[in-house]
Amino acid sequence: MREEIILDVKDLHVKVEQREILKGLNLRLERGKIYALMGPNGAGKSTLAYAIMGHPRFMASKGSIVFKGEDITELSPSERARRGIFLAFQYPIEIPGITLFNFLRMISNIRDNKNISPIEFSKLLKAKLKLLNLDEDFIRRYLNEGFSGGEKKKSEILQMAIINPELVILDEIDSGLDIDAIKVVSDMIKTIFNENMTILMITHYQRLLDYIKPDSILVIVDGRIVASGGYELIGVIEKEGYNSLEKKKEYERV
Repeated sequence: MREEIILDVKDLHVKVEQREILKGLNLRLERGKIYALMGPNGAGKSTLAYAIMGHPRFMASKGSIVFKGEDITELSPSERARRGIFLAFQYPIEIPGITLFNFLRMISNIRDNKNISPIEFSKLLKAKLKLLNLDEDFIRRYLNEGFSGGEKKKSEILQMAIINPELVILDEIDSGLDIDAIKVVSDMIKTIFNENMTILMITHYQRLLDYIKPDSILVIVDGRIVASGGYELIGVIEKEGYNSLEKKKEYERV
């Protein structure tokens, strides 16, 4: 079976307040695979996530982002979302006055360019809640208002289940979660993952990778992907640090 490149990032440069964060980054992701992106603080992990999603503060000053064969470098976040890209934020915002049910119905209608009735959508949503082992009371609450860290992450995963994106970027979805919550969230992600979906997980911690085994681990240092490899990279990172990987020729550059 031929490998399909779903995302191809070439020579990407991104400046934030005149400081260059991404410095000629190259990245290729295949459809149906899970990747983990690791690196030291300030290396550019979240900047890359926002740049792929099209955040206006993180637009490319040079290079290109190609998604499913289309150059999306100049597209807005909403246009990228409609094409199948989803970003789960590290710190999801609270939106009082809008229930999770109404929010999910709204994004579903926008994504599919439909106007699904509340009754029809309720049937779809109940099936997803059952799949993810979530209580129906969860969707009656205002979006992220008063949610615990774990509940906010569950809300993000429920959004993923509803819109079924082709490229999912998880920006430190394990941040602030205890061991039990990480396992629950990991199980939910594995439940909705499918062969048409690609996941890029940004993380600092091995614990998440113990539950969700990535196909490849990518290492970013100083605004560039410096190495990629299998699970053995975790041991190298823990023993020698991130910077050592720039000098190790046995690890494939992306």
